[in-house]
Amino acid sequence: MIRKTFSRLFQGRERHYGHSAKDIRFLGTQVDQTKLPLHVAIIMDGNGRWAKRKGLPRPAGHEAGGRKAEEMVKFARDLGIRHMTLYVFSTENWRRPKDEVDGLMNLLVEMFEKRLKNLVDYGAKIRVIGRRDRLPQDVLHAIINVEDRTSANAEMFVNLAIDYGGREEITRAVGELAKKAVLGEIKPEAISEEDVSAHLYTAGVPDPDLIIRTGGEMRVSNFLIWQSAYAELVVTPVLWPDFSKGDLLSAIVEYQRRERRFGGL
Repeated sequence: MIRKTFSRLFQGRERHYGHSAKDIRFLGTQVDQTKLPLHVAIIMDGNGRWAKRKGLPRPAGHEAGGRKAEEMVKFARDLGIRHMTLYVFSTENWRRPKDEVDGLMNLLVEMFEKRLKNLVDYGAKIRVIGRRDRLPQDVLHAIINVEDRTSANAEMFVNLAIDYGGREEITRAVGELAKKAVLGEIKPEAISEEDVSAHLYTAGVPDPDLIIRTGGEMRVSNFLIWQSAYAELVVTPVLWPDFSKGDLLSAIVEYQRRERRFGGL
């Protein structure tokens, strides 16, 4: 597939939630192609509230959120963003009502199976990060299948955080390093930040430059808490199923306006 030129991405006439086609074309002119974030991570919040506002059951919100995730991955890829991480299901989400959790697991299988060909054809390499020992077998099978089918892709790298928690990830990494120290494979005093990073689920993936949270909540909710040390955070009140191409462009423009000092002067 030949990548669309940057200008052609904004030539459509369709209206997206909160943004007209004219708005999107204008936002596109504000984006500096030479300063795109390498890695964008998104806390996709608001599916349940979206469904409630529309008088729909919560599963309808999650289904709409799944479609939105695919749309944003494709648009980000066309923009030239190389890495994207989406917060799909947290370690804390197991506390939700069983019927909702079961519905989410079924939706994951359905989304992987229905959207697999699109993801393969679109050049996205899919990687699932998080615990796998608690996932149902059909979900685990679907994950292995999508990772295998997209393993040769290199247009874009997409991490899906499923049964993921930042504290659990760090605890796991520390445990692995402790075992190596006991075995004499590494000296405790020699453990570096690079060693910790190499034992995280995201090993080999650059830290996120930009984290977007939809739904208006001002917290990171245990998401990439090691990796986000110097990420720029953009929070929008827009609920995830309503998040548009214009909203992503707005977040990128905001990111590019900021001066990133990484603790320096």
